[in-house]
Amino acid sequence: MRLIYAFFAGGLFGTGLFLSGMTDTAKVQGWLDIFGNWDPTLAFVMGGAIVPMAVAWQLVPGREPLTGGSFPAPPEPRLGRNLVVGSVMFGMGWGLAGLCPGPAIASLSYGGIGHWIFLAAMLAGMVLAPSLRARLDRAVPAE
Repeated sequence: MRLIYAFFAGGLFGTGLFLSGMTDTAKVQGWLDIFGNWDPTLAFVMGGAIVPMAVAWQLVPGREPLTGGSFPAPPEPRLGRNLVVGSVMFGMGWGLAGLCPGPAIASLSYGGIGHWIFLAAMLAGMVLAPSLRARLDRAVPAE
């Protein structure tokens, strides 16, 4: 049953990404081009995601997920090196390619070779990140 829920949730998520324009690299890059031909429409997409999730997180205490297990603990609100470096890397990739992981996967069936190249680069980054982080932590310990 858990796989069925995951299948439908993933399908709904991918459909939402497609319908909202999040899989259109030109639209995403237009959102980021605040000093040029800025396209503010993705602000509504973000608001449509952030507002319901803010409400959902307020309802979580004392409840269990429908498919079992438990909800993850809230992240620590501390601003640290790992968050800053990760955010910068994510933002650079998003700005250069116009894609982030969810839309990249959602657009594989129609996005052309560029989306497959992005996916390969993203997977390579995921594989390399733990060893690079360990190396950085050895060189300059996080506070």
